[in-house]
Amino acid sequence: MDLKVYVLDGGRLVTEDASIFSADGNYRGEHWDMANPCYLVVHPLGRLMWDCGFEDSLADLPSGYNSGRSIWSLPKKLAQQLSEMSIDPQDIDYFTLSHSHLDHSGNANLFRGSTWIVDEAERDFMFRADARQSKEFKNYDALERAQVRTFTSDHDVFGDGSVVILRTPGHTPGHAALLVNLPQSGPVIFTGDLWYTCRCRTTRNIPSNNTDRRQTFESMARIEDLARELGARIIIQHERADWESMPRYPEYLR
Repeated sequence: MDLKVYVLDGGRLVTEDASIFSADGNYRGEHWDMANPCYLVVHPLGRLMWDCGFEDSLADLPSGYNSGRSIWSLPKKLAQQLSEMSIDPQDIDYFTLSHSHLDHSGNANLFRGSTWIVDEAERDFMFRADARQSKEFKNYDALERAQVRTFTSDHDVFGDGSVVILRTPGHTPGHAALLVNLPQSGPVIFTGDLWYTCRCRTTRNIPSNNTDRRQTFESMARIEDLARELGARIIIQHERADWESMPRYPEYLR
């Protein structure tokens, strides 16, 4: 079985004031329409789910949900998308998150039977006292009882260098990116929320909700250097152009 990546729809975010994506006051009054994908990596040694989008209940709201800053919507539940691929969440061997914000962790409890691979700093961040009072906690609370594989440096998921979780702290304490060395396309890096759009990558603006500005700049530089070294394609997960460029099931990144 070849290594492949299936692209799944984790929702959409639309805002009329993108200033929340820059602590420096940029993007005020701008309309942004962002994707929110998640990815299923299929490897000869198992399946890995990378991010899991907005919680499936959002698909029951035809007009989406107004957060006060943006409109969130989900066209099809993640569980349904997996079912159409003849996959049950229990069939997923490994589950990991770029980070724990609710647009990336909404369906995390679906994968409570998987081995959860997580940066120790992110796990501590997710289960700190005030996080337990947040609205997103209910989306991932079952992970506290899941089988866990923690890491404190880059983590080679299958031990062969083909799928590597890269530490990129700053957006959250244990934010991560994912490097997949595809047999035909070559190396691809999925960057979580290191950047929100291609424009953010150019301007290097830091969102106001990032936990560490210095770490964010260092993580940005690290991924840029690695991408140049490897000749890797960078996929910015919220960038709609990147989303629209990728294949949909039954096709896949190869």
